[in-house]
Amino acid sequence: MSRPKLGEYIRENELFAKKSLGQHFLLDINLTSKIAGLLQIDDDDVIFEIGPGPGGLTQALLNTKAKKIIAIEKDERFVEHLKTYFSDDLGRLEVISGDALKIFPAQYLRDNGIECKSAKIIANLPYNVGTQLFLNWVTGEEKDWEMALMFQMEVAKRICAQTGDNHYGRLAILTQAVCHAHVGMHVPRLAFSPPPKVESAVAVITPKKKNRYDDLETLGKVTQAAFSQRRKMLRSSLAPLGDAEALCEAAGVKPTLRPEQLSPEGFYALCEAVKKN
Repeated sequence: MSRPKLGEYIRENELFAKKSLGQHFLLDINLTSKIAGLLQIDDDDVIFEIGPGPGGLTQALLNTKAKKIIAIEKDERFVEHLKTYFSDDLGRLEVISGDALKIFPAQYLRDNGIECKSAKIIANLPYNVGTQLFLNWVTGEEKDWEMALMFQMEVAKRICAQTGDNHYGRLAILTQAVCHAHVGMHVPRLAFSPPPKVESAVAVITPKKKNRYDDLETLGKVTQAAFSQRRKMLRSSLAPLGDAEALCEAAGVKPTLRPEQLSPEGFYALCEAVKKN
């Protein structure tokens, strides 16, 4: 017996999006298949999907060669829906009821004895927690994984920005210390149900063979201080970290620069100065 079309099933069962959870559903299989295709997926790969909702992207991921798809869903309506709608695929699809902010994928694999050639994260992230989820991963064990993550366009640009760009800041510096990042595709707002107020884009994240900088904890503190007052010169914005003029001198950085003018290497040098301070 063939399953009903996903859109029809959602309407019949009144599985509508909840604004409180930042839900916007993408059901177009052509678009979800393109997202799933942004990373090479082999038959020994495990894919984590966060916030699958009704399963538009889940459907596309099940069409790949992936060994296993692990979907983490907070909304209990969709936990039950996914298990029912994809009942024939539960050999490859594992649906977890829980908060993705409290579930760390690499640890989950270890705790459950799940072995694979590689693990990847492919997700249409909930807008209200997407940035925090990404920061958890890029500063955690998952930084060594490939990811294809949909964000609001603004956030995707911030992750992929280069020095001097309007979107350059803390997210780009932290990301690009350990990963390559580029915008893989744009997804128009009208492709979603309900349409969000902003455009979306998928950021493709791949680990670097050699990190540009390893101490992401210190880098996080320095960039937090610098960009919390991004219109001010470094000699002012870095004051919470100590004697800002002395830190800049030790790092070989002009204290009159604004944070968006400083290269990632400049921030790495500031981190080393802070650690010696």
